[in-house]
Amino acid sequence: MDSSTPLLSLKHMDMVYESRYSLFSKPLRVGAALDINLDIHPGEVIAMVGESGCGKTTIGQVIIGMLKPTGGHMYYKGKDVKTLNKKEKHAYRNEVQLVQQNSYAALNPVKTISHSLLDPIIHKGLVKNRREALERVSEVLRMVEINPEDIDKYPHELSGGQRQRILMARAILMKPKLIVADEPLSMIDVSLRVSILNLMTKLNQTLGIAFLYITHDFGTAKYIAKSGKIAIMYLGKMVEYGAVGDVLKRPSHPYLQALLTAVPVPDPEIAKIRRELPLKSIDMPSAAAPPPGCRFHPRCPYAVELCEQNEPQLIPFKESLCACHRAADVPPWSLYGH
Repeated sequence: MDSSTPLLSLKHMDMVYESRYSLFSKPLRVGAALDINLDIHPGEVIAMVGESGCGKTTIGQVIIGMLKPTGGHMYYKGKDVKTLNKKEKHAYRNEVQLVQQNSYAALNPVKTISHSLLDPIIHKGLVKNRREALERVSEVLRMVEINPEDIDKYPHELSGGQRQRILMARAILMKPKLIVADEPLSMIDVSLRVSILNLMTKLNQTLGIAFLYITHDFGTAKYIAKSGKIAIMYLGKMVEYGAVGDVLKRPSHPYLQALLTAVPVPDPEIAKIRRELPLKSIDMPSAAAPPPGCRFHPRCPYAVELCEQNEPQLIPFKESLCACHRAADVPPWSLYGH
């Protein structure tokens, strides 16, 4: 597949939930993700960052097929996923894989690692027999730096880092083109996080697997997507998007500046001169009742009447795409205070 052609594309994708407080109440519409436009090319790494409840996990679930979007379109290899035939859907489900946040919950506690890894590839016909399946699993376990002798252990007998590698192995066994890694580091020890990031980098470089890395941690986002792109989410909307180096060095959207303000700076002298963004409020509005206009305006120190009335669109601004009416007027900001 030509690397210039997107492997997967979201075009004006919406994911709106409806719920009721009671049987006779009006349905409450919650826009978990709205008007999302995103292209993921073969072998590309994209980090998606935002606070809890911003919609990044919902986007990941739509991409892997767990959720059907309520609006817009999703294309895989140029074809609308809704129109894929049976064979194409089978390929799509194999080639787009998920690595979950909670490795213990993602593995069946009453089954050994052998069952969790062998059964899927045998059931899907990716190997001819059990012997070939065992050889393939052993090969992939070595690839993720797990001793094949651990294959008969149960999930509780492994560490959090080992279980996360098992999830990575299970995804690789499907021969994926894209892996959605949803907060894969949040439940493992800090000392092991770099090794998992290095593993994902190795898989990206050696196997050409594209990654959508979902996180709230800018440090790991910058590390894993150092030559890729970053998407900043706020309350169901993408507010800034571009190359990692450009976006983090010269953030245009006030929300991104506010997030970066919370990143600790190791040098106390730099920390003294770094400009912090004085938010009007630290509380995020409800996704069920978002504010009119720009969703960030109740918290933004630069908001004007225009921001309260008209919702900004994600348009080119300097080196990135930014959804802010005041982007040209917002003072430049740097993580290092210069």
